[in-house]
Amino acid sequence: MNLSIKDVKGELLIISQFTLYANTHDGNRPSFIDAAKPEIAEPLYEYFLKKCEEYDIHVEHGIFGADMKVSLLNDGPVTIELEK
Repeated sequence: MNLSIKDVKGELLIISQFTLYANTHDGNRPSFIDAAKPEIAEPLYEYFLKKCEEYDIHVEHGIFGADMKVSLLNDGPVTIELEK
């Protein structure tokens, strides 16, 4: 956990996913109302991709706003849940 992605010669898979910003504090259904609108989120997504590539990190990425099926094997030392 003390090494950067460059130190371990890692790669990134970057997928836009507004559902990560779900608010589940009220009711039975998550709310996504606070997620950034596409006209704000897409330039941020593209900027992040560009910056990663500028650091010479191999990046695979999805298509912003597309319905994609992603499979993943989480092979890390920990999983961290962030709350605001």
